[in-house]
Amino acid sequence: MSYSVAIDGPAGAGKSTIARQLARETGFIYVDTGAMYRAMALYFLRQGIEPPEADRIAGACKEADVTIVYEEGTQQVLLNGENVTGLLRTEEVGNMASASSVYPEVRMKLVELQRKLARASDVIMDGRDIGTYVLPGADVKVYLTASSACRAKRRYEELQEKRALGSMTLEEIKADIEERDYRDMHREFAPLRQAEDAVLVDSSDMTIQQVMERIRSLIRP
Repeated sequence: MSYSVAIDGPAGAGKSTIARQLARETGFIYVDTGAMYRAMALYFLRQGIEPPEADRIAGACKEADVTIVYEEGTQQVLLNGENVTGLLRTEEVGNMASASSVYPEVRMKLVELQRKLARASDVIMDGRDIGTYVLPGADVKVYLTASSACRAKRRYEELQEKRALGSMTLEEIKADIEERDYRDMHREFAPLRQAEDAVLVDSSDMTIQQVMERIRSLIRP
């Protein structure tokens, strides 16, 4: 019987960082659903598709294949056989992923693979709707959040460290995060919300280690 941990929350809350580290400690498979949506978004961008073009997005879903593989224990994301892992963390791709994920065709394309992984292995999965829609029967559910100001500061520092900040200001990043929150929470299909049986963890004033310890305490020994 497989065991699943679902970590949901808004953009920039630290879900991926925490999930990756927990997976390494527990030996579970980490499924970065956000990376899968970003890979699909990258495909749309390459096709010159704009977020409002619902029909083109629905059609393109049929032509895009997103796969997760592991190389030396590290997740790699393949888009139609191409390793695109290093291309997924730009603001442009992130914004397209948030905008395009409102379409049911995009979500259903990827949810099937996510559920298949969870049936086959012990997994830690993070995203926007894991505990509410993708894995409603997950053994552990966490809603990880932080204030928009805190998340913007973290994102600003991350981009600065990667020398990928460009002309973006902290205020612009905060506004972008709040706009993304609104889209995620108000989309018609599987919106972002805390599952009734999820444990709320607000990381605004917590270190990564403190968040790790809190979530680790919820997982079976």
